[in-house]
Amino acid sequence: MSLQCGIVGLPNVGKSTLFNSISNNKAEAANFPFCTIEPNVGIISVPDERLKILEGLVNPQKVIPTSIEFVDIAGLVKGASKGEGLGNQFLANIREVDAIVHVVRCFENDNIVHVDGRVDPVADKEIIDTELQLKDLDSIEKKIGRVERTAKSGDAKAKKELAALQHYKETLLSGKNARAVQMDDEEKKAVEDLQLLTAKPVIYVANVEEESIHTGNKHVEALRKHVQGENAEVVVISAAIEAQIAELDNAADRAVFLQEYGLSESGLNKLIRASYNLLDLITYFTAGEKEVRAWTIKRGWKAPQAAGVIHSDFEKGFIRAEVIKLADYQKYKTEVACKEAGKMAVEGKDYVVQDGDIMHFRFNV
Repeated sequence: MSLQCGIVGLPNVGKSTLFNSISNNKAEAANFPFCTIEPNVGIISVPDERLKILEGLVNPQKVIPTSIEFVDIAGLVKGASKGEGLGNQFLANIREVDAIVHVVRCFENDNIVHVDGRVDPVADKEIIDTELQLKDLDSIEKKIGRVERTAKSGDAKAKKELAALQHYKETLLSGKNARAVQMDDEEKKAVEDLQLLTAKPVIYVANVEEESIHTGNKHVEALRKHVQGENAEVVVISAAIEAQIAELDNAADRAVFLQEYGLSESGLNKLIRASYNLLDLITYFTAGEKEVRAWTIKRGWKAPQAAGVIHSDFEKGFIRAEVIKLADYQKYKTEVACKEAGKMAVEGKDYVVQDGDIMHFRFNV
């Protein structure tokens, strides 16, 4: 499955610098608003040590990691919901993503001008929230107008849908995001077609100066306190450090650089892990002489759904899945040895795939 995260935030908070540092594409980074007019898309390989283990065991022709798409969406400003600063175009781009990476400025630097002339991550976050909420409110009200007529005619389904829409409207009017609404899956279908912006899961990236990468600062603490209860991730990253890491082509040089800063991993790795946690994603593997490959799925998916990520025919004609655990593969070294030792499980349609499973699917179309 393709995972897409949209990077948003006010102008000059470090969005494009962060995007440049984690992507093989290069967005223009400049000290003025709207230096990024069209959304830039970068496909980032997801680092996974388990792939290296499988590569050593299988010796395949190629290794293919799973990936995340990051979309650098131009800076939003007050009034974006009404079209200010090309707001309508940018908000439409956000609508397509699975999750929002909201970059918030948590650093002081007189040489980089904040669009509002101050550093206040909570106020910045609320500006973006308000613009997204207003856009969602507009979408909700338009649908209420359509559903209301049918509900008045006595249609039971329309009445239920209208009640759900009104609940979302009240939540948005109170200054809360749509993801705060507690409803069952059936009620949520009332807004499914609207792709509400504030219903999307969010990761807040606190962009700090190099000196605050370990301890954070007062701005990070204020942001963390403000988003408590939102079920959102907060990741502390120094976009300046990430930009320096991106300039290093050699993995060994990157490791030395991280060590010099006392870091065990890059901000990119932290962001990827946060994305997986937030969206409740796991990885399974296929392993053969031609390729060892990682596949991303939702936690809780059953074997046929997981097979469908490879090809729809695998799901349609699913017969069974042959599953080996990585620890067993490491112990017995080969697929044949695992099978002989009774460590290859044969699973049916109800098998729930586990993170790290090595799978081979049998199907017939």
